[in-house]
Amino acid sequence: MSDIGKAAGTRFAAAIAAIDALNAEDPSVETLDGVSHPAALLYGQRMSAWLLRLGPGASEILRLAARAQHIARWKIPRSEFPDGRDGYLAWRTRLAAFHGETAGALLRAAGYDDAAVERLKALLSKRGLKRDAEVQALEDAACLVFLEHHFAAFAAKHPDEKVLDILRKTALKMSPHGLEAAANLVPHLPERARGLVARALGNGL
Repeated sequence: MSDIGKAAGTRFAAAIAAIDALNAEDPSVETLDGVSHPAALLYGQRMSAWLLRLGPGASEILRLAARAQHIARWKIPRSEFPDGRDGYLAWRTRLAAFHGETAGALLRAAGYDDAAVERLKALLSKRGLKRDAEVQALEDAACLVFLEHHFAAFAAKHPDEKVLDILRKTALKMSPHGLEAAANLVPHLPERARGLVARALGNGL
C-alpha cells in the first residue's frame, strides 16, 4: 500500500473510532443477545452493516456518514420541541445540522479536508434525496435499520393509522433497490407488523 493509501486508511479508522467513542456515551441502552449496548453505538454499527449490504463499494465519506447518522442524538431530545408535525420537523432540521457539525469536527480532527466535511454534512442533511445516489443509499439504510430493528416495537406502541401513515411515507423515500431489501425482511417480522406492512403497501414491497 502506498503512503497515501496508508494515511487514508488510518484517517478513516480514526474517524470511525471517534464516532463510535462518542456514540458509546449514549445513556440509552439496547439489549442484544442478553448484552446491553449504548443505543447510538449499536445504531451506527447497524447503519454501516446495511450500507455495505446495499452497496459494498460505498465511498469512504458515505461510510462515515452512515456511522454518524445518529451521532450524539440523545443531546437534542424530541421533548425540547413542541408537539405535532411542526415541532417534529423543527427537531429533525436541528438534528441534521447538529449531526453534521458534530461528525464534521471529528473528521477534521482525523485529517479530512473541508471538501470532505461539507460532503458529509450534505449527506447527513439528506439534500438531494431521489437525485443523489449516495444520499439515497444513506436513506435506504436508515429505513432498513428501522424496519429490521425498531418497527415492531414502534408499531406496538401506536395506533394502526399512525403506523400505516409512517410506513407509506417511509416507502416513498426508498429506492427500488431499498424496497427489494425491505421485502426480504418482511417475512421475518412479527405477525402484527407483517400485517401492517401488507395493509400499508399491498404489493408495494
